[in-house]
Amino acid sequence: MSITPFQALACPLDGKPLSWSDSAWSCPDGHSFDIAKQGYINLLPVQQKRSHDPGDSKVMVAARQRFLEAGHYQPIADFISRAVLSHAEVKKDDMLPFSCLDAGSGEGYYLRQLADAATNAQSLSLMGLDISKWAVLAAAKQDAKQAPLSSWVVGSNAHLPVQTRTLDSVLCMFGFPVVSEFARVLKTGGVLLQVESGPNHLRELREVIYPTLKAERSSEAEVPEGFTHHSSERVSYPLALNGRDEIADLLAMTPHLYRASAEGRARAAALDKLEVTVDVRVEQWLRT
Repeated sequence: MSITPFQALACPLDGKPLSWSDSAWSCPDGHSFDIAKQGYINLLPVQQKRSHDPGDSKVMVAARQRFLEAGHYQPIADFISRAVLSHAEVKKDDMLPFSCLDAGSGEGYYLRQLADAATNAQSLSLMGLDISKWAVLAAAKQDAKQAPLSSWVVGSNAHLPVQTRTLDSVLCMFGFPVVSEFARVLKTGGVLLQVESGPNHLRELREVIYPTLKAERSSEAEVPEGFTHHSSERVSYPLALNGRDEIADLLAMTPHLYRASAEGRARAAALDKLEVTVDVRVEQWLRT
């Protein structure tokens, strides 16, 4: 198994290729970006920020890390790893590592699971990008415990700091898809894997925190421009949460924490156990 950090980065200011030298990445026009001591690079210029500290907070990142490391979403990670590695197997005759970007990677759980699932015969080039500096910091710290597996980048899906047509796959896990950017960075035949909440995802938790549930959106996905449909599948299973801490972590890592009323959050905080349904849709699209 050969796992290496993805290198085809682009300057977020002018889109030109970045090259690494000493402890910084720089473009031909002289824009330079230092590598933080924790091993990540910040490619989110201030003009691309919508707030002073965008993305998930430090508290949300810590909650998600505890929840995911407990294995609660392991079946989702296993499914995604198998899907990515099956595409990598098809392309292994290219002689180049199979490159994969997790666009909205959080603290890096899914890329670490992917790296662990790769066989000795599979070569991967990985990059995790998130708009939250706290998420990228957490991912880089985890990665630093061993030989670096990925390039960890603070950046935006709306302006991916990636060179055009350089990626074999893009993951968008419960994130904010920017299909035009995904299409730009993917090679012809590259795959976009989107994971989105299904109609019953965390339904039991939502029934606790909201007075009523909104009508579900249509599950039929539109074909994004520049792509053809590859497959559509569901991952669904029951999940038993024991103890207030696990329930609190689940709520804290989702947008429901801010959407629920104080009364709804209080009802969730009073629970000692909760069985919820994990229900996600996995859409796979091929770049034309």
